[in-house]
Amino acid sequence: MLVLRPADAEETTIAWKLAMENMSTPTGLIFSRQNIANLPAGTDYEQAAKGAYIVAGSDENPDVILVASGSEVSTLVAGTELLRKDGVKVRIVSAPSEGLFRNQPKEYQEAILPADAKIFGMTAGLPVTLQGLVGCHGKVWGLESFGFSAPYKVLDEKLGFTAENVYNQVKAML
Repeated sequence: MLVLRPADAEETTIAWKLAMENMSTPTGLIFSRQNIANLPAGTDYEQAAKGAYIVAGSDENPDVILVASGSEVSTLVAGTELLRKDGVKVRIVSAPSEGLFRNQPKEYQEAILPADAKIFGMTAGLPVTLQGLVGCHGKVWGLESFGFSAPYKVLDEKLGFTAENVYNQVKAML
């Protein structure tokens, strides 16, 4: 099954195109309910077809790589601003489809998420869903349960899906 969890409206356009072109398996498009800020200007959204790619504005030779899919990518972007104030160099990776990413050549996978890199992942799902991308040198912030009911901004604050928590988690990891 092709599973796609786009980060914003532009990535959704690419995901829809991929879904319409996929004739070999079922496709699941997983959307967020809340409004989401677009990724930084200059992001090459066509790269989303590779399953994971570097978001515009990422630093060369990063100290840490931040990876997520869906609405959590915007949270990572917001957290990056705080990390950079402390001089931390950051790469942001949007990963709308681990399956598509794993179908890419090993060289591409290593260029996006090097095996020896410190990687922080954020997911509104179970942490294990990002473990394959984060690897053994990384850390995943996620949920071990579900079923909470409240406006999304309240849930984000209570459950740690904030720029401040990204900053705190990454600083503790580094």
